[in-house]
Amino acid sequence: MSNTTESNATKPSQTSLPEITLRVIVLGIILSVVMGAANVYVGLKAGMTVSASIPAAVMSMLLFRYLFRRPSILEANQVQTCASAGESLAAGIIFTMPAMILIGHWESFDYWTITIVAFTGGMLGILFMIPMRRVFVVNNDELKYPEGIACAAVLNAGGQESDASAGRSLIFGGILGALVKVVGGFLSLINGSLETATVVNSRILYFGGDISPMLIAVGFIVRLNVAILIFIGGALAWLIGIPLLGGGLADGNPVDQAYGIWSGQMRYVGVGAMVVGGFSALIAVRKGLLAAILHLWHGFQKKSETQEDLSQRDIPSWAILALGSICLALLAVVNFSFTNNTGITLLSTTVMVVMGFFFTAVASYIVGLVGNSNSPVSGMTITAVLVAGGLLYLFNYTGAEAAVATLGIAAIVCCVACTSGDVCNDLKTGSIVGASPFRQQIMQILGVFVAAFVMAPILTLLHENTPGGIGGKELSAPQAGLFASLAEGFSGKGELPWRLIGIGAGLGVVILVIDEFLKKQKFKFRAHLMPIAVGMYLPFGLATPILVGGLIAYFYSRNIPEKDHEETLHRGVLFSSGVIAGEALTAVGIAGLAAWGIQSLDFKLSSSTVTLLTALAAIAIVVAFSLFTRPQKNK
Repeated sequence: MSNTTESNATKPSQTSLPEITLRVIVLGIILSVVMGAANVYVGLKAGMTVSASIPAAVMSMLLFRYLFRRPSILEANQVQTCASAGESLAAGIIFTMPAMILIGHWESFDYWTITIVAFTGGMLGILFMIPMRRVFVVNNDELKYPEGIACAAVLNAGGQESDASAGRSLIFGGILGALVKVVGGFLSLINGSLETATVVNSRILYFGGDISPMLIAVGFIVRLNVAILIFIGGALAWLIGIPLLGGGLADGNPVDQAYGIWSGQMRYVGVGAMVVGGFSALIAVRKGLLAAILHLWHGFQKKSETQEDLSQRDIPSWAILALGSICLALLAVVNFSFTNNTGITLLSTTVMVVMGFFFTAVASYIVGLVGNSNSPVSGMTITAVLVAGGLLYLFNYTGAEAAVATLGIAAIVCCVACTSGDVCNDLKTGSIVGASPFRQQIMQILGVFVAAFVMAPILTLLHENTPGGIGGKELSAPQAGLFASLAEGFSGKGELPWRLIGIGAGLGVVILVIDEFLKKQKFKFRAHLMPIAVGMYLPFGLATPILVGGLIAYFYSRNIPEKDHEETLHRGVLFSSGVIAGEALTAVGIAGLAAWGIQSLDFKLSSSTVTLLTALAAIAIVVAFSLFTRPQKNK
């Protein structure tokens, strides 16, 4: 596949077209900020994020067609490249920086620290990915890049009659997501979830689900295989693990007790599984890592890179070295500001760079295999936390300084992994539509630079104006809470449940064996470890609607050949993207209103009435989703 797509990239008709223009830069910056803000909310609530490449590609094509009256594939591709880079950066920040609040190191989010961490982490993700482009994008027939190819198909179809339909799908999805958020988050007419628990023979039995079209949309996008795996992980933790681990107290709320057992014990089993998954992924890409290092070394030895064909040219090695050096210096400054300790600064900076490079390869490989939305960045970051915490402990660094340093390392590694995976996906899309890698990399740097400055304000807005703040029930920030616990455990401020982590690691090995068996038997269903582990450490209420979304996608594609799935579900993916953007941006808007003193309304309805309205809303959401994601019949 790669040979075919790359040959298409060198067509003179494509390379002679404009790519980076003033309107491209302006639209790219706007969408980068919008998508980044939306993904901050999505990640804090859902504990996972989805790629913005496809919705950004659709939005850019629609804008070019109806605003400028001239669609341009290459310009639209550069806009989505910039936008998705900003979106990916949000995941890296929200999974880690809130932990600084949770461990008590910060009382409020530090603007410049978050901005510098976001910028340097995102920049390193781009710079590390550049020498790996030929390894993972150009010269690799194994990796299929499902989302990269789907995004290219959207761009190539941009000039067709389907534009109006695509726009309606995005708009209707945005209306549904916004409406549900207003009804629940501002008017308080429905609850955020339907859940129940009971105590049977001193064992807590729990079941529930969040009322969120955004989560159904996530399930639709990741499809049934991944949705089932997330649900399996949740079932293992909540339906089996919690009854086995804990007993119910007669005078306690069973729901609260279930959450307590999950938070204090059960999710650490998921941590152990993720560690195994992280190291197994690293082993899987060992050859690609070596090839990338060799390519970077040969790049330094070249006398001139300007002679290379534009369709294959990357940012030159000397520029990578210069920009990388600036990032390294900024990282050292940030690390020293965390601890005021030179030894910890040197160790932390070294670990950040080395692990960031390694996980760039892991993220690129996995994105090529299963797509950007399915990349297990949390598992990579947990692995980084464990390695960093272990090294600091070995060097006898403990206490608050070690905890903060560990979280700083995790933040950079997470930003690197998120951004590099997105960069790899976008470069694959660019190679198919005939874009210049050099120009794409410039737009990716621009997207990261702009988005880095809006992460802290959005976090602050949501934290100060959402009931319970970040870490509360609405914005549980499960990854940040988990990383905070791990960092405190390694620093000596807390105690890690190593027995449970070990059980999770053993379970992870078993799942890897099962998945290898399924792979050899050529089953379509795979038991990928990371989604199962993710399901174990997320609240179970998230897994239920994600499964519903996966089931809807399966219902509409079950009798369709696999090669036609993308086309069949295209309308649903666009609708789902609109839902995610609508709910997330409305949540940010509600927080903004609260900051201006406009609080949510309270109609003082009885709890039974609200529960009834919540149940009716859940049914209406599923029905609406089923109708608006139904594939259109070909005329």
